[in-house]
Amino acid sequence: MASKREDIEYLEYIFSKFYDIGANSYGGVTRLGYTKVEDDMHNMFKSLGEDEKFYTYIDEVGNTYVANDISQKPYYLMGSHLDSVVNGGRYDGVAGVIAGLLILKWAKDENLDIPIRVAAFRCEESSNFGKCTIGSGLITGELTKDDIKGLVSKTGRHIVDIFYSNGYSLNPKKIENVKQYLELHIEQGKVLEEYGIKVGIVTDIAGPRRFEISVLGEAEHSGATPMDMRHDALCAASELILELEKIGMDESYRKSVTTVGVINNGPNVLNVIPGDVTLGVDIRGIDTDSLDKIESYMKSTIREIMKKRNVEIFAQDTGRFDPVKMSSYMQKKLIESSEKLKISHKVMPSGAGHDAMAFSKICDTAMIFIPCYRGISHNKSEFSSLLSIYDGCKVMYEYLKGEQ
Repeated sequence: MASKREDIEYLEYIFSKFYDIGANSYGGVTRLGYTKVEDDMHNMFKSLGEDEKFYTYIDEVGNTYVANDISQKPYYLMGSHLDSVVNGGRYDGVAGVIAGLLILKWAKDENLDIPIRVAAFRCEESSNFGKCTIGSGLITGELTKDDIKGLVSKTGRHIVDIFYSNGYSLNPKKIENVKQYLELHIEQGKVLEEYGIKVGIVTDIAGPRRFEISVLGEAEHSGATPMDMRHDALCAASELILELEKIGMDESYRKSVTTVGVINNGPNVLNVIPGDVTLGVDIRGIDTDSLDKIESYMKSTIREIMKKRNVEIFAQDTGRFDPVKMSSYMQKKLIESSEKLKISHKVMPSGAGHDAMAFSKICDTAMIFIPCYRGISHNKSEFSSLLSIYDGCKVMYEYLKGEQ
């Protein structure tokens, strides 16, 4: 087996192969799902696997795999995604994919007799189509043709046309023979860095509930309309935003969060009272009762604001996933592996969604977190050290050796 220095150099080499793909003038990368840039990322991943003489293949929805065994035996699947948000960072998703390649290389060098496959899943981010985990969701049955057939990309391309032009299937065969799924990912939060801990062992993945809120008032002249005669959609929306922040704070003890990440104000003119506003609301948590409470509070608040301000408000559910629990067996064994290696660990939930969510209903599933600088993610400043990726790989590989 190679030395630690050689392993870090290998990680640096394969990471560098992805570095400039999708790079933009702002210093970040834009690698949207089911675009040519994401194609380039997958082609590079496939090429890196072939360089090490591994098997490679692409499934019916465009997910790419590198494997040491492609028989019908149950196998251990690792992986993550290669797409990004607009002007995003270079570590989200990619860290998990290159970790899988290093672990495959270790298994080959040590003649580890265990079937392993590493996957790069398509379109994990919702940035291009407004829906996340498309590649992993379709092959696990979490998503169906009906869930995605109406999706349109940021450039106006229908996903049905994209699938057709690439020879992909909207009704793919369900993935088979996955014994366990294991994903390394940057934390996308500050906990590990703040506590000086090397790896996180994930207990749960928060379930998101997303809504598009339309607030309809009346656009009128800002100078000629008295204050007590207005139907200001933006003021009504602002009141709802602050109430969502309040209930999020109240429910934070149960690890729930609320975010309004999108505001579109119309007509967005200085001397016109806002007549229509659209909000994008993101509610997340690991406690279903807490999520139910927040959603109920949001809807009752909407009714109160409508009555108080004489506006119309409509809430459209645009997607939801239940919170997901990771395998207790795998958590226990990963803890034992980190302790054996004297790599510090913390048991913790994930506030962000991941491809692991899709696999949790078809096989035992686990996640390893590694620290990222100041918790920054979905941002050009996103950073995680190669040494952190290496530490996460060591824990995962130790776990796999124990599964022989």
